[in-house]
Amino acid sequence: MRAGVIDIGSNSIKLSIGELVKKDIKILEHLKNIVPIGKHTFLKGRISQEIINQTVSILGKYKQVLDEYETRNVIVIATTAVREARNRDIFIDAVLRRTGFKIEVFTAGDVVYYSDSYLSYMLKKTYPIHMKNLLIAELGAGSLDVSMMGKGLILSNFALPVGTMRIRQLMNKLDGSMEENHEVVKEYIGNAFQYLKRNIPEIHMDDIILIDENYSLYIQQILAREKKEEEKFYQLGAKDAETFMMQLVDKRVEEIAREYKIPLDIADVITEYAIILNNFFSLTKNKHIYIFNTSLAEAILANILLNVELAEKYNKTNQLVSAARFLCRKFNVDLNHAKQVAHLSQVLFDALKGHLGINEEDSLYLILAAYLRDIGLFIHNRSHHKHTEYIISCSRLFRLTDDEVKIIACIARYHRRGTPKNTHVLYSSLPLDKQILVQKLSALLRIANSLDASHKQKVKSLQVKLNRNQDVTLIVETYQNFTLEKMYFLDRKEYFEEITGNKVNLAVQNTP
Repeated sequence: MRAGVIDIGSNSIKLSIGELVKKDIKILEHLKNIVPIGKHTFLKGRISQEIINQTVSILGKYKQVLDEYETRNVIVIATTAVREARNRDIFIDAVLRRTGFKIEVFTAGDVVYYSDSYLSYMLKKTYPIHMKNLLIAELGAGSLDVSMMGKGLILSNFALPVGTMRIRQLMNKLDGSMEENHEVVKEYIGNAFQYLKRNIPEIHMDDIILIDENYSLYIQQILAREKKEEEKFYQLGAKDAETFMMQLVDKRVEEIAREYKIPLDIADVITEYAIILNNFFSLTKNKHIYIFNTSLAEAILANILLNVELAEKYNKTNQLVSAARFLCRKFNVDLNHAKQVAHLSQVLFDALKGHLGINEEDSLYLILAAYLRDIGLFIHNRSHHKHTEYIISCSRLFRLTDDEVKIIACIARYHRRGTPKNTHVLYSSLPLDKQILVQKLSALLRIANSLDASHKQKVKSLQVKLNRNQDVTLIVETYQNFTLEKMYFLDRKEYFEEITGNKVNLAVQNTP
């Protein structure tokens, strides 16, 4: 069984072909071509036609290699440089038309999903990562992708603009002395880590794990220490990190490459890498961090060939709900109310999905919107639905595309009185079928929200029944005064009736 991964990064395009041999992965081929996609994206915001042509040419050659190895199971991914390019859709279309490769653009959440799966598989006998609160970071040329994990569940994702290529571009703009430029880079990286420190959850952090395939190989070499070949996961102490940086400071790139016998392209940014390492210690009181020497491509190959999957507890839905609950706590949302509305939304969805012509997977958008619909109150209670839409649309939600985030933001926005209009920028940017989906799901959210209008979780149980005419009756069992909820229900049911052409009635059963 063989598989291939093509990784379109910010500074290079790599092909890895692996084969399953006795429950392990044997790398049959590894190719790398330098293509500075990020150089154009980070400076000009676009991928040039020259780079597009160069990418297509390389991918054409990779396709021939894949055919020679008879590799049919192939995943093509792209990370920060493509993700941030304004013309990424043109780039993706050009690659598809001219090579047949469909590119999957990874978010920070995608990176951590595959990395976390691989980590848990590789370290299951030595390091129980799902029993700990961890900060997991993956360093690339374009960004440092960071995720905070609470016992295996995502709390938050960040993409810090301190990738090695970005830092090198900053260095090229500076005209100070070597010492002055070094201080500027320290300030730039330090500011990024201060932002991270202000935004990560206030929970005890057991450990920090840095995933890095390029630079960590040379740490022990520069520290003049023997490193075992098989050592993929090891501790780096705070004093070692400081010594590592001091060995590099005040040395020119050529001098570093010559003295420590490392490639020139690595020597070019390894001092900045050392600064990043030292900044990790500003996030924790721990005296060490863990470094895991692996690649994203290796993690994806493991996912395909070894069927490395996280347990059901850590699936995409649960990860996203965990992230949504973290945002609720961050923006001081009534979490008990949010959980109740999410539960009622799920009951309505399960009962009415066939009636509305929506798919099972669409429930995820409704549940996340149910959790997040009130986060705009953090800004102001006036027009909070608009603030909610903005906050969600700017959030990096675990393994969701830009359009999926827009859908959730729009559903949350229309949970009150206002209905979608073509003048609403976010809504109108969605394809027609997604606009209709937003209308249907927001109609359900309105009803679910009305049934907990008092924020007191009065609904003990909810049943949904349809008659011959497809009119809907909601049977609520409660043990409290339901007058406020009835009033809101009568107001908020109208949108559902307008969309479906069917009546919605409420039957309240009071129980002791």
